[in-house]
Amino acid sequence: MGDRNGMGDAGARGDAKGGNDMREVQGAQTPEDADGVHQAHRASGVHGVHGIKDVVVVGAGAAGLNAALVLARARRSVAVVDGGSPRNAPAAHMHGYLSRDGMPPAALLEVGRAELAWYGVELIDGQVDHIEDHGRGTGQGVAGQAMGDRSGGFVPGFAVHLAGGPALRARRVLVATGLRDELPEIPGVRERWGRDLLHCPYCHGYEVRDQPLGVLGTHPGAVAHALLLRQWSDDVVLFPHTLELTGEERERLAARGVRIVTGVVGRLVVADDRLRGVELADGHVVPRGAVFVFPRMLPRDALLTELGCERDEGGWVITDAAGRTGVRGVWAAGNVADPRAQVVTAAGMGAAAAFAMNHDLVEEEIERAVAAHRAGQSADSVADSVVGREGGPEAVGSAVGAPGWADAAAMVTSATSADTGPGSGADHDSGSGAGARS
Repeated sequence: MGDRNGMGDAGARGDAKGGNDMREVQGAQTPEDADGVHQAHRASGVHGVHGIKDVVVVGAGAAGLNAALVLARARRSVAVVDGGSPRNAPAAHMHGYLSRDGMPPAALLEVGRAELAWYGVELIDGQVDHIEDHGRGTGQGVAGQAMGDRSGGFVPGFAVHLAGGPALRARRVLVATGLRDELPEIPGVRERWGRDLLHCPYCHGYEVRDQPLGVLGTHPGAVAHALLLRQWSDDVVLFPHTLELTGEERERLAARGVRIVTGVVGRLVVADDRLRGVELADGHVVPRGAVFVFPRMLPRDALLTELGCERDEGGWVITDAAGRTGVRGVWAAGNVADPRAQVVTAAGMGAAAAFAMNHDLVEEEIERAVAAHRAGQSADSVADSVVGREGGPEAVGSAVGAPGWADAAAMVTSATSADTGPGSGADHDSGSGAGARS
């Protein structure tokens, strides 16, 4: 994955010259702020993380980084916790991402981290152990409520506990921790994964076009996989392995021109660091240039389920179209929510979640300002007591309940219940996502 610290501040920032000057950082445009002095914050560990963040993002793949970028451009205070284990690390290149086709996955992340540093996003290398829900108010911040429901004046708040460290305080949380690919226990599979043992035809099919291809029948989706791959090669072999094929499936494979080679797969044959073929248990070797397998995809969603997020019948955390879960203040994006999401898709999911989170924060701030106005207080004094921006209390071990948090929640509760009743503050977006440990 290259340097997990991303690009150094000096190399990313360059010289400040003022105005709206645009500067290139490894192929990415990194704008300075209007004053020409945009400080690039970088935290190695947790030092330098201050106050209550508007959003803490757990996971620093395409979804998490793009969400942080959109939020930072909306002038939100953001921290990103990077566990350093991207799903696509074994792949040499990524594809299907306009303007980034063929780019190494690690390079995309390095450029993304440099861009975030320009906007003052805190980048933390570490693991999140668990997240505590410290929301305040009369509403219920638990799963089962209607997504986007703001009834009862409930004010979300969280303590994001780092493994072996303190907790980061946040008003909202985005989990973008991806998924884990569980591979079949066949010799050679794990060693060739991401090289010439592949999964996604849309990611890697073009690079192995017209080569003799194989598909391992270790998953019920293997037949559909083989039928699809016929688009990229005239020579596709399905190895059913232990998979029982129906008569209809055999007919479809034959009609599509996909050969079937029966027998238990013994291993992948490799010579000179290249895949050469598939060897059956009886010793027969079928030459192949590349082999595809359908892994079992397991979402890294423990952080979400521990908070009370519910899963659907397929085993994925339930979200709306913008990644909002059933737990107030919690969003999810990327492969932790959608196993089909490619890099470009995950980045879009991150952006959608960021839009929704910012609108949700704006609505909360409007309610707080209205409550302050009715109480004869300035909106800024109430906002400062809740958000605790620069100069506020530092990250603490367990509590989000800093002085002012509960009082502000109660003020909002009183104002909304007295004048607007339950259900006020309608949602501005929709979303889709869910997450787990980084």
